[in-house]
Amino acid sequence: MSAASSNPRTVEEIFKDFSARRAALVIALTNDVDQFYALCDPDKENLCLYGHPNETWEVNLPAEEVPPELPEPALGINFARDGMNRRDWLSLVAVHSDCWLLSVAFYFGARLNRNERKRLFSLINELPTVFEVVSEKKPTKDKPSVDSGSKSRGSNKRSSDGQVKSNPKMGDENFEEDDDEQGETLCGSCGGNYSADEFWICCDSCEKWFHGKCVKITPAKAESIKQYKCPSCMKRRQ
Repeated sequence: MSAASSNPRTVEEIFKDFSARRAALVIALTNDVDQFYALCDPDKENLCLYGHPNETWEVNLPAEEVPPELPEPALGINFARDGMNRRDWLSLVAVHSDCWLLSVAFYFGARLNRNERKRLFSLINELPTVFEVVSEKKPTKDKPSVDSGSKSRGSNKRSSDGQVKSNPKMGDENFEEDDDEQGETLCGSCGGNYSADEFWICCDSCEKWFHGKCVKITPAKAESIKQYKCPSCMKRRQ
């Protein structure tokens, strides 16, 4: 079960703990992958993959304590091993490992204030996820606090490639050149200024930007929208 000797309290201590556990999981799923694969025998009981703060990993049964001292990793990772393509199975374990790492980090960070939690996530977000390492998927090179947005038209000066955009001031190398021309970005609903730590979405009809919370659109929901129309444009359409 997961080593509980580490009890980090500050942002730096929690990030150090996160980094060590992450490094252990990456080793298990890459350098030591054959050993890890062999340990995950589907005939055994529910097994979990743990990463410890001393950068060692372990496949073991879940903690018996209820509730456990720390959040637990995904249970029963061994059961799906032989029913999936090996690469796909390792990627699935990696995704669950990323979830576990975040849960442990923010368990330790429960008493941090808002700014400290934001700083902690920013530090974590600078590292490639375990899934990105295992699947050899290169993380998108972007500024910190990247948020997903809608698909904009190619004429939009802040995103010339037509791909899923981030917030108003990210995603275009020419933004600095356009900054004076564009001026400050304001939410088309509440009139609030752009903030890097908030999710924004652009209307593909009027090309106005909105806080996601103002138009009730989450980053996950935005991913499934091919063309977003703001409430005002939707009313004009009726």
